Parts: sequence; C-alpha cells; structure tokens
Amino acid sequence: MRATLLVILLAGDLAIFPGVRAEETAAHFILSSPDGNLTLRVETSPALALRLVRGLETLLEVDRMALTLAGEPDRVLDGRHGPLRESRREHRAVLHPVVPEKRSVIPDEYNELDLRFGDGYGLVVRVYDDGAAWRFVTDQPGEITVRAETAAYRFPGDPVAWFGEEENFMTHSERVYPKLAVKSLATRQMACLPVLVRLDSGTLLAVTEADLADYPGMYLRGDGREALLHARFPSYPLKEELRRDRDLVVTERADYLAVTAGKRAYPWRAVLVATQDRQLLENDLVYRLAPDLELSDTAWIRPGKVAWDWWNANNLFGVNFEAGINTATYCHYIDFAARYGIGYIILDEGWSDTTDLFKINPKLDLPAVLRHARSQNVGIILWCVWLTLERQMDEALPAFEEWGVKGIKVDFMQRDDQKMVNFYWKCARQAAAHHLLVDFHGAYKPTGLRRAYPNVLTREGVRGLEWNKWSRDVTPAHDVTLPFTRMLAGPMDYTPGAMLNAQEKEFAPVFRVPMSQGTRCHQLAIYVIFESPLQMLADSPSHYWREPEAMELLAAVPTTWHETRALDARVGEYVLLARRTGEEWWVAAMTDGSARTLDVSFDFLGQGPWRADIWQDGVNAHRHGRDFVRRPQQVDAATTLTVRLAPGGGWVARIRR
Repeated sequence: MRATLLVILLAGDLAIFPGVRAEETAAHFILSSPDGNLTLRVETSPALALRLVRGLETLLEVDRMALTLAGEPDRVLDGRHGPLRESRREHRAVLHPVVPEKRSVIPDEYNELDLRFGDGYGLVVRVYDDGAAWRFVTDQPGEITVRAETAAYRFPGDPVAWFGEEENFMTHSERVYPKLAVKSLATRQMACLPVLVRLDSGTLLAVTEADLADYPGMYLRGDGREALLHARFPSYPLKEELRRDRDLVVTERADYLAVTAGKRAYPWRAVLVATQDRQLLENDLVYRLAPDLELSDTAWIRPGKVAWDWWNANNLFGVNFEAGINTATYCHYIDFAARYGIGYIILDEGWSDTTDLFKINPKLDLPAVLRHARSQNVGIILWCVWLTLERQMDEALPAFEEWGVKGIKVDFMQRDDQKMVNFYWKCARQAAAHHLLVDFHGAYKPTGLRRAYPNVLTREGVRGLEWNKWSRDVTPAHDVTLPFTRMLAGPMDYTPGAMLNAQEKEFAPVFRVPMSQGTRCHQLAIYVIFESPLQMLADSPSHYWREPEAMELLAAVPTTWHETRALDARVGEYVLLARRTGEEWWVAAMTDGSARTLDVSFDFLGQGPWRADIWQDGVNAHRHGRDFVRRPQQVDAATTLTVRLAPGGGWVARIRR
C-alpha cells in the first residue's frame, strides 16, 4: 500500500518528497540539492523531460530534449525507452581558481545523477544549492555527426525576461537587455545567453551554458504563444566569404551542427536560481561546471590593469610631440602606466597591418617601445584580427614570446559555430604554450574556457563603453543590468574609465572625443562591480594626469578578489556590493538614471577601527557628471552609512585597517 501511494505521488507533485529516490518507477528520477531546497525531476518516458522545483513552486520545465545523430536513418536520442543503468554520487569539494574573479575559495558541492540508455548515450544531471545543470553524453565509435539538439524551456505563469536579442548568428554578442514578457516573444526573436527570467513569484532564473567545446553555442528563441523558449544553434559553416579585412561571413551552412568524437560529453545546459536579486552577484556556477585546469605552470599568469589607446583615439594633449600610432605616443602610455603601477598597455589596431602581423607600422619603432616597456616593468599586449592570427599563429606566437610581448587581444570572431568555438580553444592553448595572456573581443559569452586555460583573463561579448562613441545605448540602467545578465557567464571587458562624464540629457556620442553617461563616481564604481581580471583604463593619459584623486582609486583598485558579498541589488536599478582582496575591502554602489539613497552596513568587517577613503557624487553631480568628492571616514562593524547617489551615480569606499 505504501509503495502504491508513493508511485501516485511521484506521478504528481514530487516537491512533497524532495529527497526521495525513484527506483520504484522507471519513468521518474529525483535529485535534490545538497541543502534540499531545489529538486530536479527527470522523466524518461515517453521522452526526456526535466522539472525544477523549489518547495512547492515549479520553477521550470524542460521538454522536447533530444540529440539527433545523422545516419541511415537518423537516430533520435530522447530517452523514450528508459535507462538501462543509473548511478548517483555526492560531490563535496573546494576549488582554488588560478585567477580569482569573485572569490579565492569556491565551494563546489552538488548531487549528481547519471542515466545511461541503450544505443550508447546518457544524460548527466547535477543539482547545486544555487542552480542545476544537465548534459548529454554519447559513447559511439569513431566520429559522429550531430544533426540537431532540441529543448524547450517552459516557465510558469506570466514571466518576464531580460532578452539580449540577436538578428542572426553573425554577432559580437554586444546586446542591450530589454525586459519583455516571455509570452510576447515571437518565434523570430532570438537571444544570446545568458537569458534572465523573473517568475511571477519574484524568483530569478538565468539560463546559460558551460563547457562549450567542439560544438556550437546555444541561443534561445521565442514561441509566439506560450511562456516557452526554444533552444537554437548555428549549424556548421560550409562556405565563408571574407568581407573587409576581418569579417568572415558564413554564406552557406550544413544540415548538421557538428562532426565530433563519438565518445564525449556535450556542453552543460545550466540554470542559475536566486530568490533575491543580489544572490546572482555571488553565483559562479558557470565556473564550477567548467573543465579542469589544463596547465601545469601558471605562475606567469598575472592579472592587472591596462592603459588602452583605441577608445580615446590616442588623444594626448600637453605633450611636445604629435600624438598618434607612433613611438613617442606609446612610450608616453608606458610612462603613465609605470607612474601608477598599471601592469600593461595595449597597442590596438594600427600597430601592424591588419592582414600581416609582421608588417609593422613604419611610424612605430616596436623594438624601442618594447625595450622601454621592459625598463619600466610594463607589459605590452598586441591587438590582432583573429583571421590573421589563425593564418600566422605558428609564426606569430613564438615571435611575440621572443619579443617579450605579454599578451594578445584577439578580435572580430563574431560567431560561435563549431568551427569558431574550436578556434578559441586552439588560441588559448597555443598562447599558453608561449606564456601569452588572451583577451577575446568580438566574442561570444564565456562558458568556462578560462578555468582550463586561465591565461584567458577576460573577453568582451558585452555592449561596453566603446558604444558611447557612436550611440546612446550604454546608459546607467544598462550598466546596472549587466551584472545580472552578461556577467553571470564570466568576466567582461567593458573597458571603463571615462573621465568626461555627462548626465543622460547632456550626453552626446562623439567618436574621437568620447564621454560616458552617468557620473564620475559611476565610472569609478564599475572597477569594483564589474569583473574583469584584465581591466582597462580606457581614457587618455592626459585626462588621468589631471585627475589625481580619481587616479588614487584607479591605481589601487584590484582586478581579482578573494571574497565577494552582495549587499543589496535590483536588476536594472541599482547594485551595492563589497569585495575583499587580502585584508582590504572595497565597497561600491551604482544606480540607474534615478537618484537613490542606500544604507550601507559594514557588519562584514572584522574588529576595527577601519579607515574608509570614500569617493562620492558631488552636490552638483545631477547636472555636472564630473562633480565628485573624496573624503576619509572612520568605520567599524557597527557603522551604517547612508549613501546618496545622483542620477546615474556611483559611490566607492576603500577600507583599510
């Protein structure tokens, strides 16, 4: 009688028994998080489907899950005949990342279910306290051709999504994130990942992927009728056409996604879960799902800040030489970096011919610049078009290492089909072999490559500060949306640091003399809130020389963090968080276009007293974005400060004993 009752309950709402095992029925398998709050129900009949539950609330259902393998006829791997074998394990470990983005010690705790089916395939499922993930595995001889992968993400009620819409698969993944009703999304509307969804209950779900290798990236498209998002993938490129010197456009695609090893695991499909907005700021699930470290020697990998030339168009003033892409200009950048302890400078587009990395600009004495950089203990990072690098990689990377170059900025990939994804892995691997850091621009979102190859410090794939040169899109509201959307996937090279700051009504896009929207302190707060272990200073050294109080912060702020505590936040409205490196804490706040008052409690501090150096919006920052005040204050664990933010404003405190 008890067994009969149990089967009936399993066929109904499993949340009643979130930790129960389900061997009693071949169709249902239950897996709970270590803390027991999240439960994932796996159904294998009549086809594979998942149901994610917290308490009595259904958060998400995923159905139509299948891999289709090419053959005579094609084979659909969808679990319809039930598993032959089940295994489970509890994993409790700690990760110590080579490059700590949020924290230097990462608890890695999950429960795992591994289902193996006939016909040589399986499904592996993990549930964490803050999310869940699943992936297909195949065990087939030789190579296989994956014709398709399908999945439909069904959300209860009438949810909204922050939806970074893409027009097609040729994309820099530099999106804005309008908040749209999921039911309103048409089938033609497609978004890059992550996609953030808020349920009627207020619960937040972020859908993304991890461990993307030898396979195309996933997108989500609307359904046109229901609160349903469908997986979509770029097929393998058959024909490509070079337009300009850098845009390799796919003109014909295959009727399959990938030709790959038959014995492999596929990318993780991940859902991050938060009951409070601020919890997302501490979530590093993508990193935990990523592949293990591939390098034995990582001592040479050094995160840091970078003085960048392109955004400010080499606009030096008050110097006795004509600024441009020339020796004197880059030596000046090096001197600036050395003065403020900035680890690197970038030589962006123009230092060489875009189609030949060995055809150096005749106005630039590159050996002299490299010698000067070595003498000042400043590293050089060289920009390149990915296609040029791919063609010259075997010659260029050893040469860069011999020259003393410290890294490469690789640009304009603009795709994430299988062929392009494989380029990222090849570039990361071969750059590491020559002790070169990597910054990917024109890039898709991170999926964990940096854990295997931590020399990949950051990547773009974000609508960042450069867009202020030609658009009005990078608003303060956009800035306080990014930590809950794009940044959930991993570090983002937003390239902050503008010293010409204007409120939105006074802002104008000026390509060669760019400014930012929001206040000066909004820009300063980005250095604490946005994660990027290779963090840019995008403006001209001539501006920075004239801003000693701002440079006091920019010279000192770390780019990696031992601890992160999200204090308060609301998607698209404001962010308030604290980070620690060593014994030093940094606290920062940013707001959207509205003025805002936040209370900052310092109860995370140990025994004091502590000294806080504070940068805050000036009394006139609401009309003049560059108005700010720097002041000291003593604080301790009992202190609560009321912080007033101007429209588009920010606030930063550096806290030392």
